[in-house]
Amino acid sequence: MIRDDIKDALISAMKGGDKATTATLRLVQSSIKNRDIEARTGSSPADDDTLVVEVLQKMVKQRRESVEMFVKGGRQELADAELAEVSVIERFLPTQMSEDETKAAIEAIKVELGAGGMKDMGRVMAELKARHAQSLDMSKASGLVKAALS
Repeated sequence: MIRDDIKDALISAMKGGDKATTATLRLVQSSIKNRDIEARTGSSPADDDTLVVEVLQKMVKQRRESVEMFVKGGRQELADAELAEVSVIERFLPTQMSEDETKAAIEAIKVELGAGGMKDMGRVMAELKARHAQSLDMSKASGLVKAALS
């Protein structure tokens, strides 16, 4: 399980004296624990790895947005720190689908659902998320679905 891999990596980083990785992995564990608490009151994914991947993807997205803001603000040292955190977090994410694989998956779903226009975008996105949420950046997929349906 991804949760166990993160715990093992944290122990290794602590033993190795890698303070940046240790801090990042503690943030990851904290975010996962917060998501666990939220899941108690709401609906949670059936698979634990799905929950962890959702948290990791959200953390990567937040950090990429921060990097853009730091670069625009002329704070390259902060952008570099965020990028270092992204590289640590991405080690635990499943391999992402390439653009060609994503387009093929979208086309298969489009044919299966009989989607013909933009009015079907919600159905296509929902099915795409249901099948490939762990291995797909949904924000990038949104643009590809729009292109395929228009």
